Amino acid sequence: MSRQKCANCGLVNFASAAECGRCAAPLGATWAVAAGAASEALEAHAAGEEVLKEGKRRRGLLTRAAAVLCATAAALLLCHGSLLWTSQAATVEQRIEVRRAVDIIERGGFKREAFLLGRVTSFRTSDNWWNNYMGHEEAYASTNFPFEVVTLYYDFFNYPVDDVERAVILLHEARHLAGAGEEDALVAVWRDKARLGWTKEKYGRTRVWKNVSEFTRRNAPRLFACGPDGQQDCYE
Repeated sequence: MSRQKCANCGLVNFASAAECGRCAAPLGATWAVAAGAASEALEAHAAGEEVLKEGKRRRGLLTRAAAVLCATAAALLLCHGSLLWTSQAATVEQRIEVRRAVDIIERGGFKREAFLLGRVTSFRTSDNWWNNYMGHEEAYASTNFPFEVVTLYYDFFNYPVDDVERAVILLHEARHLAGAGEEDALVAVWRDKARLGWTKEKYGRTRVWKNVSEFTRRNAPRLFACGPDGQQDCYE
């Protein structure tokens, strides 16, 4: 009669025995099944540990990303605050003038620009440390993007003949507030100037018209390539 030797303790058992008489370990096929089950359990455990490790790695990456975002936001807030601390705020009377010009921009259909100027922008009347550091050409206004700070200079309040011309200047700055470069801002304003009521017929002899047209012609000459001589305003 054949015998079954226990793989666990070495006892020789009867062939018909299902488990070892000494240690009660499964014998034969039963032992193999149990061993297979144990092996699968070990593999599942290892897979579970790998999933946990991967989860920890992802959480670590998310934590580092969140830390970087928080640090960046804090730096931006600090920089924005420094621009305000090192410059002078517009007075109540000056803000009223700005509000009238923004209303003209909104009535002209420039909803986004009016929102940026009316709800987001901080208006100052003296250069902050960044403007002083970078320097700039003589201008009616300047913008610090992406901090949404607009500095309005003496010329802005004194040289435009009315609120329409101040609206033209602010529309230019609104393009910068949205991230546009100088040429794009000039092109957009010159192309759409009639929507504000700013036309050559009404304002062609003003100082602002002369300044803006000369600067636009110099930076975007394609806007003045119309007419018989190829040198006329394409939007008049």
